[in-house]
Amino acid sequence: MNDRLIPEQLAQLRERALAALAAVDSTDALERWRVEYLGRRAAVNTFLRELGQLPPADRRAAGQAANALKAELEAAYAARAQALKDAELAALLERERLDVTLPGRPPALGGLHPTTLVVERILEIFRDLGFRVAEGPEVELDYYNFEALNIPPEHPARDMWDTFYVRPPDIVLRTHTSPNQVRVMERTRPPVRVVVPGRCYRYEAQDASHEWMFYQVEGLAVDRGLTMADLKGVLTTFAREMFWPDVQCRFRCDYFPFVEPGLDMSITCHLCRGAGCRVCKGTGWIELLGAGMVHPFVLRRAGYDPDEVTGFAFGMGPERIAMVKYGIEDIRLFYGNDLRFLEQFR
Repeated sequence: MNDRLIPEQLAQLRERALAALAAVDSTDALERWRVEYLGRRAAVNTFLRELGQLPPADRRAAGQAANALKAELEAAYAARAQALKDAELAALLERERLDVTLPGRPPALGGLHPTTLVVERILEIFRDLGFRVAEGPEVELDYYNFEALNIPPEHPARDMWDTFYVRPPDIVLRTHTSPNQVRVMERTRPPVRVVVPGRCYRYEAQDASHEWMFYQVEGLAVDRGLTMADLKGVLTTFAREMFWPDVQCRFRCDYFPFVEPGLDMSITCHLCRGAGCRVCKGTGWIELLGAGMVHPFVLRRAGYDPDEVTGFAFGMGPERIAMVKYGIEDIRLFYGNDLRFLEQFR
């Protein structure tokens, strides 16, 4: 190391370093500059390590000059780093600058659940037919859920309803909305025309057509002279209002303990219109609901005289109707909380 050339070498190093720093335009380039001029193997640090080769009389002055240069470069580095940071922040703010003159973003609007849409439409149709809406408890007495509906204890018909018992043996989660038949008749004298919507619960395995919780709409009419023809007329009118005007309805005998005779009602398949397809399993028909003439035992248990009045009742699942109306093939979609499914009904 030549002590006479030290001032000139340090001046040249300073000039190169500051010129290179002025050209830095990114944080990556700034880091490369730091490694080159302030790193462990940079020229200034190498110079400081080699001071021992100088005569003792020259070491102090050379060391002070090198340290002064190093301090200057470190200060310049810090200033350049802050300048780059400020520039990046300014660019970010410019990109995200809020223009208060722009219109606000509209809030996302929700919509009614498809089951709710169908329930409301069902009730609307039956209101037009002269029925009023009644509701009952979801936690129900065994008496109303079974016994008053001609399903006494130990009767094999109870196997038709997989029941949740809240407090065995007398309190259950209702398995259908039929208990309200008796509750309405107990406090109302004929004529009676009501529909009862609500949630029901059954302890059964879930699959494409069964859920443990579902909605049901029960209907009841009691008056003098009501016949099966009245029941068929009401249900046919309902189907044509709910689906399409020329829908065909089919009634077949079925068994329900609280009606006699009982029947099930099917309509022509919405997909093939009766020709037969995989949805209707080739039959051309979709089963829709169960119904029948109110059993004399049920009328008598509610305080009515079956020799004076007759009645009919029906029960339908809004989810089943929604599946037919909207072409849905899996009932589990209704309560899976998948927004992609639910947003289709907004």
